[in-house]
Amino acid sequence: MKRRVKKHLPNAITCANLFSGCIGIVFAFQGNLIVAAYAIFLSSIFDFFDGLASRVLNSYSFIGKDLDSLADMVSFGVLPSVIMYELFLQAPQIEGVSQVLNFVAFLLPVFSALRLAKFNNDTRQSDSFIGLPTPANAILIASLPLIVQQYDALAHYILNPYFLTVLVLIMCSLLVSEIPLMSLKFKNRDFNKNIFRYLLLMFSAILILFFKFVAVPVVIFIYITLSLIQTKLTNDKVPG
Repeated sequence: MKRRVKKHLPNAITCANLFSGCIGIVFAFQGNLIVAAYAIFLSSIFDFFDGLASRVLNSYSFIGKDLDSLADMVSFGVLPSVIMYELFLQAPQIEGVSQVLNFVAFLLPVFSALRLAKFNNDTRQSDSFIGLPTPANAILIASLPLIVQQYDALAHYILNPYFLTVLVLIMCSLLVSEIPLMSLKFKNRDFNKNIFRYLLLMFSAILILFFKFVAVPVVIFIYITLSLIQTKLTNDKVPG
């Protein structure tokens, strides 16, 4: 019994990630972007714990890896694209342009699929990431309707078709970029070896505490910046 639980628990958590993503898509198409956004956050929690459970229980499997990518494709690829599409529809429509421009939102799952396929076959990404992880991209997209709800003054800027288009193109580029980004997996508690992870967690907690959802894009920017600094320092230490 214990062996069966050990074997299947991580995959069960992954399925919960997928289930949450599917429910989020339903709410997103109904125009309830707040619930859809929270579904992404819930999926992110499941995504974190399925990996943690796999490491703690030492129950890694190729099926689990593929299942994780399939679940992520729905929760962090399709769901955020539907949220983005609904934001496009809420933005002022440009006659003769918006009919096509609105569908730019669905570039997100295309590049998310490329990102996930790349991750599964890139041996460089065992301990870190190359390109922005799909959960980080999805969380940023999920924050947009929550920011609009929280700050009416920002709604005018966010619900702008040109802003949304540029944002989609930037996020798609980051997903498949060659930018090295750190993983939040702690292999030990050594402060010096994990200083950038601790800094990210500290900055994230402070910013979200004071600014709530509007802090999410800033946190993603800090994540990329700290990762680049870490990579630069690591490369400088390696003798040429």
